Amino acid sequence: MIKKVASAELAVGEALVIKKNRIEPLGGAGENAKRVCVVTGTHGDELEGQYVAWRLADALHKNIQDLHGIVDIYPALNPLGINSIFRGMPLSDLDLNRIFPGSENGPMAEYLASEMIKDMSGAAACVDIHASNIFLRELPQIRINETVAQGLMPLARRMNMPLVWIHASATVLESTLAHALNSIGTPTLVVEMGVGMRITKEYGEQLVEGLFSLMSYLGIWSRKIAPTIPPIVSSDWQVAFINADHSGIFICEAQHMSTVQEGQRLGFIADPLSGRVMEKINSPVTGLLFTLREYPVVYEGSLLARILHSGSSGGGDGTENWMEACL
Repeated sequence: MIKKVASAELAVGEALVIKKNRIEPLGGAGENAKRVCVVTGTHGDELEGQYVAWRLADALHKNIQDLHGIVDIYPALNPLGINSIFRGMPLSDLDLNRIFPGSENGPMAEYLASEMIKDMSGAAACVDIHASNIFLRELPQIRINETVAQGLMPLARRMNMPLVWIHASATVLESTLAHALNSIGTPTLVVEMGVGMRITKEYGEQLVEGLFSLMSYLGIWSRKIAPTIPPIVSSDWQVAFINADHSGIFICEAQHMSTVQEGQRLGFIADPLSGRVMEKINSPVTGLLFTLREYPVVYEGSLLARILHSGSSGGGDGTENWMEACL
């Protein structure tokens, strides 16, 4: 059932309408039925979640007899951004994920944000799906604020994601959808995967399996689910950041999602004007290359890669074991 979550009047008699697809069990949901919210399209240039929204709805409709709760799918919180491939809200150039929880008496964007929070409030779990930007490719991962990690980890471990990255609270923006929902007691996981303006089908399929695993854990899905692999769990100190010291073009020589050795060549930065190699990029640690530069033009300070140190904790699996099982 397609339902309107919120709307706002635009110029020339048009309207901005945010919709969701509510999928209920055969015969309807009871008053105390558990609900899962799957959210994406907050940023208009992040399209990985569009595939997940379609695949999840399609699979639920085909196996509706196995559903015993409510699944609300929000494919486009920022429909104007999705339509125009614009990260923020085109009319105001606001980043929608920086204005939650919003205000019902505020300007249009804040009003819409407050209506979304009200609509998702009280869910048994919410999954907020993001992609990276056009510059970086991300291994599928879940990101959690350390202040809510204890309560969210049982959910995160069911999501079939290779990595759970627990961030220090100082690095978490309080104006995001996930923070706003977690603050009012609605457990919310943030998924980051892939690259901006693209769809990576295998990542989407992996996440869909994880969503059914989560639903099974919550008791609202009875169909047999595919086995999931326990994630690697990391905190900020276990992640090495590699940034450019020079401007130019980054020529990558490493493979994304591979295990790299300390000192291994990851690539180099070249200057097309002079024909010189400005900088050789070597790995400072041994570990999993989970973030890698996708867009080749770089400037001093540009992020080139993130590497998860070997020995990070997981469900009994280290980085090499996880990658061997996954690949």
